[in-house]
Amino acid sequence: MTTSASDTISSTQSELEKLVSDLRGLLSSRDLDSIPQIKLLRQRMDDGMHNVRDAAVEAAQEAARQAKEAARAADRYAHDEPWRVAGAALAVGALVGFLLSRR
Repeated sequence: MTTSASDTISSTQSELEKLVSDLRGLLSSRDLDSIPQIKLLRQRMDDGMHNVRDAAVEAAQEAARQAKEAARAADRYAHDEPWRVAGAALAVGALVGFLLSRR
């Protein structure tokens, strides 16, 4: 079973959000509200989550862009060199057939 990059990013982001949520739950004690460092820590966690979320979206978009570009390049090559592509497919098919016949 293969997971895509966006699934991995989404899963990682979800786990990170859960971790931050748990940490915020620990830090949400009313007794801690009077400590300025706790308020600062909460703000830094929120900023960090926002940055991670943005980075994950950018990474997924870049991966999709690269995949589309690779598909376009393969399509251009197949149109520019159809006989080479057909010859390569024939060679691969013959090789697979030969290997399967040896069983």
